Amino acid sequence: MAEVSLKPKTDAAIYPSLVRKKVIVSGGGSGIGEGIVEGFVRQGAAVTFLDVQDGPSQALIDRLGDAEIAPTYVHCDITDVAQYGATIGEIVERLGGCDVLVNNAANDDRHKIADVTPEYWDERMAVNLKHQFFAAQAVAPTMQAAGGGSIINLGSISWHLGLEDLTLYQTAKAAIEGLTRSLARELGRDNIRVNAIIPGNVQTPRQQKWYTPEGEAEIVAAQCLDGRLQPVDIAAMALFLASADARYCTGHNYWVDAGWR
Repeated sequence: MAEVSLKPKTDAAIYPSLVRKKVIVSGGGSGIGEGIVEGFVRQGAAVTFLDVQDGPSQALIDRLGDAEIAPTYVHCDITDVAQYGATIGEIVERLGGCDVLVNNAANDDRHKIADVTPEYWDERMAVNLKHQFFAAQAVAPTMQAAGGGSIINLGSISWHLGLEDLTLYQTAKAAIEGLTRSLARELGRDNIRVNAIIPGNVQTPRQQKWYTPEGEAEIVAAQCLDGRLQPVDIAAMALFLASADARYCTGHNYWVDAGWR
């Protein structure tokens, strides 16, 4: 299969407003999250990312060792809400605040309706939805005290397309759009902007395990644009939404899907 590109393009936009901003990213060790972490680091932001994949996360830390502000990795299970909230609190204290929260962590394991148990339902909601609310709850006070901030939730095109074998994932991802609009309303008077990015099918090592070359060709054929989306394309939207250039962007979905229909 084609090589996956995570590195930012050399002609990518530079946002002075992101320099030294304090950024927290969940699920930042690989895939889309890795691209988002690198994007903010290359902007000169102070980034801390959380994950449970120690190997890939350490490899990312090593690869970004030449950055002016090297990122920090924290091992954390986001499905343990008490631990996650406490960990975010510790990160906020160490960073001296949080300007940007990127709720990226998710898992799209396939499943059949007949195989879903109440326990599996709860676990899927925990890994794909619940943590986004509680992370936002944890950073809201420091953003309010600082006079504002940006929360970016990662949704998915999948539920808009009604893809097979993803019922619970798509249920959670649909709810994220409602969560985004609600948080934007609740936090807006504190100058906290909340938006959702809706990626199409992004070519990551994880996604490549689900698709044959023929399947990838079908995805491209369904898009308006040729080519395969890369993590850097999602990161580009996250950087814009976090920047001062997006100061009046809140409560909406921003699609990066190459026009997939």
